[in-house]
Amino acid sequence: MWARNLLFLAVCGIGILWTVGTLSQPASRFVYFSGASPSGKPARSEGLPGTRRHRDQSWQHALAQLDAQFREAWAAAGLTPAPRADDLTIARRLSLALVGTIPSLEEIRALEAWPEDERLPRWVDHLLADRRYAEYWSERLARAYVGSEQGNIVLFRRRRFRLWLADALAKNMPYDELVRHLLADEGVWTGQPAVNFITATINPAGGNEPDPVRLAGRTARAFLGMRIDCLQCHDDKLGTIELGTADDPQGGTQAHFHELAAFFASAQISLVGVRDGQRPYLVKYQGDAQERKVAPRVPFVKEFFEGHGTRRAQLARWVTHPQNRAFARATVNRVWALLFGRPLVEPVDDIPLHGPWPVGLEFLADEFVRSGYDLARLIRLIAASAPMLRDSRADFPITQEHEAAWAVFPLSRLRPEQMAAALVQASWLKTIDGQAHVLQRLAMAGQIDQFVCRYGDLGDDESSDQASTIPQRLLLMNGELVKERTRPQPLVTATSRLAMLSRDPPRQVETAYLAVLTRRPTPTEKAHFVTRLFDVSPRQRGQALEDLYWTLVNSTEFSWNH
Repeated sequence: MWARNLLFLAVCGIGILWTVGTLSQPASRFVYFSGASPSGKPARSEGLPGTRRHRDQSWQHALAQLDAQFREAWAAAGLTPAPRADDLTIARRLSLALVGTIPSLEEIRALEAWPEDERLPRWVDHLLADRRYAEYWSERLARAYVGSEQGNIVLFRRRRFRLWLADALAKNMPYDELVRHLLADEGVWTGQPAVNFITATINPAGGNEPDPVRLAGRTARAFLGMRIDCLQCHDDKLGTIELGTADDPQGGTQAHFHELAAFFASAQISLVGVRDGQRPYLVKYQGDAQERKVAPRVPFVKEFFEGHGTRRAQLARWVTHPQNRAFARATVNRVWALLFGRPLVEPVDDIPLHGPWPVGLEFLADEFVRSGYDLARLIRLIAASAPMLRDSRADFPITQEHEAAWAVFPLSRLRPEQMAAALVQASWLKTIDGQAHVLQRLAMAGQIDQFVCRYGDLGDDESSDQASTIPQRLLLMNGELVKERTRPQPLVTATSRLAMLSRDPPRQVETAYLAVLTRRPTPTEKAHFVTRLFDVSPRQRGQALEDLYWTLVNSTEFSWNH
C-alpha cells in the first residue's frame, strides 16, 4: 500500500512541476529555427524542409510581387482591405490549416517569446517541420485522390496509401514526382503504396480490375482541376467545358473523356500487383450500335505529349509537364483552399482552361513551376501573403466584393476533425504532437474518430461549407467528448490543473482564453469571469472553471476559422 501511495505522490509531483513550467515558461522542446535551441544545442529541425534557409531573396521577391497584385486589384476595385490581424489570430488560422488543430498554450508561450518580426515565419516553419502537418495534409489530399471510403480491403489499403503520402510530404517530395508515382507506379499495393491510387477504383463486381472511367475522372479533377466526368455519357451541349487551345478552343466531347480513360485500360491486377498489360479500351458512344476500340489520347496541349514508355507513364509525364498549366493551377487552387477554407476558383476542381483567372492564381502557378514543384515553398508564399494576414473584421461595412477580392479573411466553419482536435488540445496545456505520450496520442485519435462519426464526415468534397445541424450543436453542448474534456480531472484536464495550481482568478481566466480561443479576454470578458470565480469558494473553483471552459468551447468563435 505504501508503495502505491508513494507512486501516486510522485506522479502528482511531476504533474505539478510540469504544469507550472507550462504556465510560466516557453517550452524548451518547442522547435526553434535560428540554428540552435535555447540550450545552445543544434536545433532539431536542422536540415528539414521547414527551415528559414528556404526563404531566400527570390522568395521575398515573389512575395512582394504577389502582395502587389492583390493591393493593385483592391485599389482598382475601390476596396479598402481589412487591417492586419494580430499574430495569435494568424497563428490560429495557420495551425488549423496545416496541422488541423489550434495552438497549445505551450506553443503560444513560445511564439510570444520570439521577436515580433520573426514570429509568423518561425511559426510556419514549426508547423511544416511537425509530423502533424504531414499526417493531416495526407488525409486531406487522400480524399481528393482516393476518396474517404475504405473500399475493397483486399486490394486497396487506404491507410498504407495515406502513410506513404505523409512520408512524401514530410520529405517535401517534389509534387510533380509525387503525382507521377500515383499515376504510373507498378507493384503490390502493400509494398508500393502509391498504386493504391489505381486499386482504389476496383469494384469486385466488375472482375477485380481498376476502373478506367473512375481513374480518368479523378485524374482530371485532382490534378488538372477539370470536371469532365459528364463527358463519359454525352458531348458537352451547353458549352461549359472548353478544351483545345486558347486560340482554337473546342467543346468537350465523349471522345475527349474516353481517350483519357484509355490510358488506364492497360492497368491490370496480377499475382505481382498492378502491372501494365495490353488490354484494349472499348466503349460504346452515344448513338453507336456497338462498342469501338479507343486509343489513348490527351485532351489538350497535345504538343507536350511524349509517347514512350507505358501508357500510364506517358500520361503521368504529360499531366506534370511544366508547360501543362492546368496541373500547376489545380495544385495552387487546392493548396489555397486548404489554407483559407475556400479556393481561389470555386469549385476547387473546376478551373477554366483558358481563363479568366482570379488575381494570384497565374502568378502562384508560375512560381510553383519555377521552384521545381516545391509544395512547402508554395505554402510559405500563401501563408505570408497579404490576404492571409487580413483580419476577418473591419471598422467599415464588409461587402461581398471584399470577400470575393480577398480583402478580408473569409470566415469558415471548422471541419469536424478540426473541432474535435481543437477541443482535445484546448483541454491539455502541453502540445499533443509526435512527442506526446503514445497513450495520449492514441486516446486523442480515438476521440476524434468517435466525434467525427457522430458529428458527420464531410466526405470527399474538401472545400464544402455545410451549415451545422441541431444534432451537431447538441453534440457540442452535451457530447461525451465535451464533458470529458471540460470537467475537472486531477492532472488530466486543464481545468483541474488551473484550479489546483493557480489561485489567481485573473490568470486563470486569461489562461483559459488562450488555451481555447487563442487570444486574451477583453477587459469586459475578463471582469465578468473573474467576478464569477471570486464569488465561489476555492473548493468550488474547479466547477466554475469547467463552466468557463464549456462556455468558450460552445461559443461561435471556437467553432469558426476567422
